[in-house]
This record gives sequence, C-alpha cells and structure tokens, in this order.
Amino acid sequence: MDVGSLTTGLLTGLREGVEASLIVGIILAYLAKTGNRHHFGKILAGTGAALGVSVVLGVVLFLTLGAFEEPYEQLFEATAMFLAAGVLTWMLFWMRRQARMVKGELQAAVDRVLTGGSAWGLAVLAFTAVIREGVETSLFLFAQVTAAESGAPSVLLGALIGLAIAAAIGYLIYVGARRINYGTFFRLTGLALIFIAAGLLSHAIHELIEIDVINFGTQTAFDISAILPHEGNPFGEFLRALLGYTSTPEVLTLAVYLLYLVPVLYLYLRPVPVAVSPPAQPVSTPA
Repeated sequence: MDVGSLTTGLLTGLREGVEASLIVGIILAYLAKTGNRHHFGKILAGTGAALGVSVVLGVVLFLTLGAFEEPYEQLFEATAMFLAAGVLTWMLFWMRRQARMVKGELQAAVDRVLTGGSAWGLAVLAFTAVIREGVETSLFLFAQVTAAESGAPSVLLGALIGLAIAAAIGYLIYVGARRINYGTFFRLTGLALIFIAAGLLSHAIHELIEIDVINFGTQTAFDISAILPHEGNPFGEFLRALLGYTSTPEVLTLAVYLLYLVPVLYLYLRPVPVAVSPPAQPVSTPA
C-alpha cells in the first residue's frame, strides 16, 4: 500500500466530504428544529442523486482515459490535472470567504422553498448544494489517481476512508456537536490541498515535456536521488504523492511548482477581511 497516495486520497475525501456533510447536516438540523422532519426523505433523495452523478462522472473519466493512446493520453491527463488544480484553488478561496455565511444562507433557502414552492424543491436544494462538491471530488481524485500511477488504488481507498469520516462528522453536525472547530479544520486541510494542487500542476507540465509539447526548461534543475529518491524509497514516495516531490525535477516543473505554491499560500493565509457596515445616517425630525 502506498501511504502517501492513501493520505492524499484521504485528505481529498475528507475535505470535500466534510463540506457536503456540513451542508446536508445544517439543512437536516434546521428542518428538525422547525418541525419539518417529514421532509428528510427529499433531502436524502437530492443528496443521493448528487452522489450518483458524481460517481458516474468519475467512471466516465476513467473509461475515457483508458480509450486514449499516446500522446493523447498524456494530453488528456495534463488537461485534467490543470483543471483539477484550478477548480480546487477556486473552491478553497470561495469557501474561505463564504464559511461564515453558509449556515444563514442555507436556512434562508430552506425557508424560501417551504413557504413559496414545492417541498420537492428541497431535493433540488440538496442536489445543487452537494453536486459541486461531488464533481470537484471526482475531478480531483481522477487527477490524483493519474499522477499516482501505481498508487491509484491507495488514493481511492484513502478517499473512501475520508468520505466515511466526513459522513460521521455530518452526523455530529446534525445532532448538534459543537466541539469541532470547522474554521481550523478547513484552514489546515486547505493548506494540505494547496501543496497537492501544486504537485498536480508540476506533474502536468512533466507530462507535456515527456511528449515534447513543451521543449524549453526541460533540463534537470538538480538531482538528489542519491539522498532521497522519489522511487524505491518509502519516504520519498510519500512526499511525491502528498507534495508532488521529485528528486530530479526539470527547471520548468520546479518553477511552475514554486510560482503556484508561494503566491497561493500567501493569499490563502492572509486574514479574511471583515466587511464593515457604513455608519447609520442621522434621521432628521421636522421642526
């Protein structure tokens, strides 16, 4: 078993799964609080449909990849890695900005459906809330499996473990647990995923170099394979799967890794600006 690939899969499944579980848990808890438990089935139906679509998307991606031959396989893999890293980066910053407002917005959406539309709109609400996480998970896991090569089964196993943990956390959210600091959780797992995304980008560049789509910056930047090889060494393989480490990086892949990692880490670690309400205008009274 590839421990590094298992860890990357677990982090992805846990991070994305907790977001979906948080959404579903908040909706179910609010329905229970407002005496609408009889609508639970609709929420679960929408959630199940979103999960089904996500699984189908993942299967289609894997089947499609298997149908390509070189160099189209490498082009497809590189494109998937670029797309996964881009979607993940957008998601991390979106969640960072919106985390404080998610609960209130979901409860307001539930109220609108219950008062102004069909109760089956709750299923649509759950579907739309969860499908984004599911599609992101499928895309990101596909890119990780592609990069992991022989560690692909470990990535998928890790993702299943992470999703199972996320489901348990979702249940704790529903029953009212208050001990989980979700802000800290999302911040730490987000940091880990930034390193994984940087590794995917550099691996995508490496794929393009291998098929001569890119032919500059291809010389080896350094070679420390005698000290810590990324193949045949458990720790090196762990770092390769988790952080995109390679003991013999090309100049361009190293540059891409750093050009993504440094500014994204800086922007992600900056404090979230707090919106300040404008001062109230004095109300004039008639003389």
